[in-house]
Amino acid sequence: MSSNGVDVGKRRFLTLTGVAAGGVGAAAAAWPFLASLAPSERAKALGAPVTVDISKLQEGQLLITTWRGSPVWIVRRSAEMLNNLKAVEGQLRDPESQEEQQPVYAQNEFRSVNPEILVMIGRCTHLGCSPSYRPDYPAQDLGADWKGGFFCPCHGSKFDLAGRVYKSVPAPLNMPVPPHRYEGDTTIVVGEDPEVA
Repeated sequence: MSSNGVDVGKRRFLTLTGVAAGGVGAAAAAWPFLASLAPSERAKALGAPVTVDISKLQEGQLLITTWRGSPVWIVRRSAEMLNNLKAVEGQLRDPESQEEQQPVYAQNEFRSVNPEILVMIGRCTHLGCSPSYRPDYPAQDLGADWKGGFFCPCHGSKFDLAGRVYKSVPAPLNMPVPPHRYEGDTTIVVGEDPEVA
């Protein structure tokens, strides 16, 4: 106790107790605000990788899944479809995929890891419409040189069976290839790059 009758130890104890209680109260009040800044479970799910089983996908078939709110198309191409890719190269705007519309491991003539399997975002690069899958050829409504691919009826953009855009159509770029990797022979994980050894 001091000379003027004040208990300094008690005062110190009460001050520290008040500061501690105030700190706990501030933390409790801030917690809901800070928690609201974290992404929701729905937002986490939208960006999460998607696992797709392609074991039942037949030649020429299109399988559709969703990743990050966009349609992802997976097509099993036949040998004839792969041969037709060379036949249309002279009609394409970017036949060698020089624009960065695909990961490095898919920057090849097939725009895929496995030539037989195409994995691609199913949106037209003009205005984001969803083109229709048109593997049929010849197709009178698309021209005698049509060898199958994707056609956007909104404004007439055409893409081949590797998602490469034709010349003289509104779409400026090839359709994008998302990051993807294989887990065995029949499973694709969309949204993750292959592990580099």
